[in-house]
Amino acid sequence: MTALDGMRILDLSQYEAGPSCTQVLAWLGADVVKVEKPGEGDPGRHILGKDSDYFLMWNSNKRSITLALDTDAGRSLLLKMLPSYDVFVENYGPGVVEKLGLDYETLKALHPSLIYASVKGFGSDGPHSHYKSFDMVAQAAAGAFSITGESDGPPMRPGPTTGDTGTGTQLAIAILAAFVQRLRTGEGQLVELSMQEAMTYYLRTAVSTSQGGKRVASRTGNGRDPLVSIYPCKPGSANDYIYIMAITPRMWENLRQVVGGDAADSRFASIKAAGDNQDAVRQLITDWSSQHDKHEAMRLLAEAGVPVSAVNDTVDLFKDKHLQARGFVQEVAHESRGQIRLLGQPIRLSASQVPLQAAPLLGKHTDEVVAADLGLSAAELDELRAAGAFGDTG
Repeated sequence: MTALDGMRILDLSQYEAGPSCTQVLAWLGADVVKVEKPGEGDPGRHILGKDSDYFLMWNSNKRSITLALDTDAGRSLLLKMLPSYDVFVENYGPGVVEKLGLDYETLKALHPSLIYASVKGFGSDGPHSHYKSFDMVAQAAAGAFSITGESDGPPMRPGPTTGDTGTGTQLAIAILAAFVQRLRTGEGQLVELSMQEAMTYYLRTAVSTSQGGKRVASRTGNGRDPLVSIYPCKPGSANDYIYIMAITPRMWENLRQVVGGDAADSRFASIKAAGDNQDAVRQLITDWSSQHDKHEAMRLLAEAGVPVSAVNDTVDLFKDKHLQARGFVQEVAHESRGQIRLLGQPIRLSASQVPLQAAPLLGKHTDEVVAADLGLSAAELDELRAAGAFGDTG
């Protein structure tokens, strides 16, 4: 039995904020049924090719059905299936679920114990609630751009898509909390996350320097402190760097010994002295790091007790010996793509293991899921198909 064995989720989400949430829950054992538009599916399926790597990264361990929700037949079928599920998840743009007649109040009337989970860029109320949003829009609104980049340069777009996935992770936590509450009370509820608000969670360290909103947190780039900075390594390609954080006297001493600083040199005699002679320290470390590749430099420093990492790029992740040893990099079979490599899930439970499965083909499980949920025969499925409930690809 898995941790979430028995939890069933009707997933109407798309792109990343919703799918990242439901994928986490699927990894923990929930049965996630992804409801997609006939013939097209989640728009993320088509980013850089059919059944794209982008889609594969966010939709493993789910089942896919197609329903034509813009038709009476498709919407009616969804509402009939609804009582079989514990959770309903959507991250459509403002006003879409209302137009489809799938808003919380409508579904609650049919299924009072339903947990209805919704992501919106700016939330469901407030002056910006009708504004559309994507990941980086939410990050800009939350302040992430303002603290990213060099101090003398413009705000910069962050690399990770935490506006989506960070919100999705928080939504998963909220769903689990609502589910636990339902186990005690039997009652469902509305779970709502604003991407802007969710993103501010990841800025709280920076916000803590703002004196309660009295001063603007600054951009620091890679930092001026040579003991908390990046250093170049050979052969000198775009990501041939290491990042060091030697923040205690002992860490500095360990670092100094590895990089060859003379203990008799007053500039390197203590961490305070290093702070007073930053140019000399930076040059010392650069001269050393430039003689090593980033993985060797990481090994030498880490084994000496210095917090350090190679600056891994997206190719390095799949080659990383540590991630491979932990089984985080996996190869799974996909019906149309063949063997594909995916990054695994980071949550590890000793009593709940869920094997990684490739994302489903569009509509792969339509007949299987609908028949099981409603007890329908093959003839009845054919009637629904003829009525257009499944679109052209049911």
